[in-house]
Amino acid sequence: MNKVFIVAPHMDDEVLGVGGTILKHLDAGDRVKVCFLCHRKYGNRFDPAKNEVEVSHSLVAKTILNYQEVVHLNLEDERLDDAVHKIIEPLQKEAAEFDPDITYIPSITDNNQDHRAAFEACMVVFRPFACNCKSLMVYEVISSTDQSPPIQPFLFSPNYYVDISSFLERKIKAMEAYETESREWPHPRSSEAINVMAKKRGMEVNLNAAEAFMILRQRW
Repeated sequence: MNKVFIVAPHMDDEVLGVGGTILKHLDAGDRVKVCFLCHRKYGNRFDPAKNEVEVSHSLVAKTILNYQEVVHLNLEDERLDDAVHKIIEPLQKEAAEFDPDITYIPSITDNNQDHRAAFEACMVVFRPFACNCKSLMVYEVISSTDQSPPIQPFLFSPNYYVDISSFLERKIKAMEAYETESREWPHPRSSEAINVMAKKRGMEVNLNAAEAFMILRQRW
């Protein structure tokens, strides 16, 4: 059994980026923990009541995916890049307690400052002599990674693919639980777009559906 740790800047990133892979890990008997970094702002303002609705959506998505553990660090949405060190301490504590074998983190190429700041914090928290995880992977988030300009250094170049053909429908259902974040086609967070993206990534490696990753560290 592997212990799998997922760093999600926002509630819904875990589904968009790793939803099918979570299901595949669980199917293999692994233990999964999701660490949400931020609360949720709407219109650049934090509303505790609206945030609680978003938390409830995240718990519905958790039930659909049926992973074991979740933690909310409740850092400030839209401001993670102001002070990366504020991410490092609580994230390091959660990672050390869980002691993951496999870790998934957001991408430095994302068109979202919180995601980029999360990546920078993860580079400190999961440096080789500080974290003994054997695999460190970067995931993409449709509606963020795909919105970056098509130039270096913003290109997401996957070198690892996970077959989620058997899990795509549940991934889409889990995203639909995020009622305030889901959108209508052709928005990237629509059910149709998630399906299209999974099919595209699958096509790249001769699979029906896939999630794509960049390997930062792999130890056999």
